[in-house]
Amino acid sequence: MSRSVAVLVGSLRAQSINRITARALARVAEGSLDFDFVEIGDLPLYNEDLWQDGRGPTPVERMKAQVAAADAVLLVSPEYNRAVPGVLCNALDWGSRPSGTSVWSRKPAACVGASQGAIGTAAAQVHLKARMVTLGMVAMGHPEFYLRFEPEKYAEDGSAQDENLRKFLKTYMDAFARHIERLD
Repeated sequence: MSRSVAVLVGSLRAQSINRITARALARVAEGSLDFDFVEIGDLPLYNEDLWQDGRGPTPVERMKAQVAAADAVLLVSPEYNRAVPGVLCNALDWGSRPSGTSVWSRKPAACVGASQGAIGTAAAQVHLKARMVTLGMVAMGHPEFYLRFEPEKYAEDGSAQDENLRKFLKTYMDAFARHIERLD
C-alpha cells in the first residue's frame, strides 16, 4: 500500500539542487510513497494578526490541508548560513498554529538536504531535527542523509542516473517507508 508524503522544499528556485534531489527521491520511491509537493513560497510571513476566526490566509489553509491529509512529511532543506532557510521555518510556524491545531503533531517525518559542499546540509539538519521534535513530529533518526550534489549524476528528467546515487536514495526512501509503516 502506497503512503502519501507531504514534501516541503526549503528553496524556492524551480531548479534548486534540493528540488532536484526531492524529485529524484520521488522517482526511487514510486510504488511505495506518493510525493505531494507542498507550495510554501506563497505563504505570508507569520503574523498572528492574520488569523480570522481561527482560519489563516488561503495559502496557509491550503498548506495545512495538504499536510494534514498526508501520512508523513519530508522536509528537503538547503543550508543557509549553517541554518534552515526562513521560508521553511515560516511554513513550520504556520502549520503549528493556532495552538492545538498543529498539522505536524505525531506525523512520521524525515529531513534531507543537498549542497555543493562536502558536508551536505549537516548543520541545518541539526537545527531542523530539533524543530521537528519540538513540533511533535516523529522524526526518523537513521539513516541520516547528507548529500554532496553532483549535477552529472542526474538525468534530464530529474532521475538519478548514477547507480551509487540511486542506491543511496533508494535505501533512504525504503527506510523512510518502514518508519511510516511502524508508526501506522
